[in-house]
Amino acid sequence: MILAHLIQSGLAPHDARLTPLPGGVSSDISLVESSQGTLVVKAALAKLRVKDDWFADLSRNRVEQDFFDYAAPIIPAHVPRILGRGEGWFAMEYLGEMPNWKMKLLAGEIGLETARLAGDVLGRLHAASWLDEAAQERFATLPNFHALRIEPYLLTTASRVPEVADILRAEAARLAETKLALVHGDYSPKNLLVGPQRLIVLDAECAWFGDPAFDTAFMLTHLHLKALLHRDAIHLVPAFWSAYTKACGHDLEECTVRLLLCLLLARVHGKSPVEYLNESQQARVTRFVLKHLPNPPSLTALTASWT
Repeated sequence: MILAHLIQSGLAPHDARLTPLPGGVSSDISLVESSQGTLVVKAALAKLRVKDDWFADLSRNRVEQDFFDYAAPIIPAHVPRILGRGEGWFAMEYLGEMPNWKMKLLAGEIGLETARLAGDVLGRLHAASWLDEAAQERFATLPNFHALRIEPYLLTTASRVPEVADILRAEAARLAETKLALVHGDYSPKNLLVGPQRLIVLDAECAWFGDPAFDTAFMLTHLHLKALLHRDAIHLVPAFWSAYTKACGHDLEECTVRLLLCLLLARVHGKSPVEYLNESQQARVTRFVLKHLPNPPSLTALTASWT
């Protein structure tokens, strides 16, 4: 079906070959090769590929397109070019064999410069969109963000970890009411393609004008979890955070730390648990969060306690 749309719209000739790519949880992602060249097509799924029942509106595909359109003038070297669009799908440039940052981290490649670049890119996006009324109107996508992030992460975890359920529900309510800047919503190592002094941001279908601390907390969650596998990964935390705060220019530490603790717990008990932690590590994460979430420390103190 997608190939037919591409041919009809002139994006691919009749000799085009479509190859599904692995790793898509919320979308079908395909490589399209032809005599005209190579491109990538992304089409949203109504039901996400996770163990729990998790459904989301297909309009998030259009939200992702809007994010790339908005971000392109701000961080032009760090988002893919959109080549064509249709109902529930879009085509973007093929960026070659660039690995994602998650693959490098899992292999034990600890790149401080990548962490700094990731922090700088995110900080510039947040700073440029801060209190931007046009962005607030364009990304009034709370129902989408609720379905993809607040419900499966915070509210599901609240139903499964009663000891801190009230805190998680209060944080979900606070998050939904905050409107400060454009949020990517899935700013994590798996969605950052990396090359020599290069970083490309992908997968923005959760984009929403809301609390930018969600993005910083989301990334820091992954960096802390990777440090359970490779201890030196903990040095990525201050590298990312210092670059982010310099580029953003706003103080988000308190909200970031609280959300970080909530998301650490969610990556064990929510609808999208990380796949690389064993039972002992999962239990360690739970104990850590239950200890610190009622009275969150500074980010420096939290990171020191983690190691």
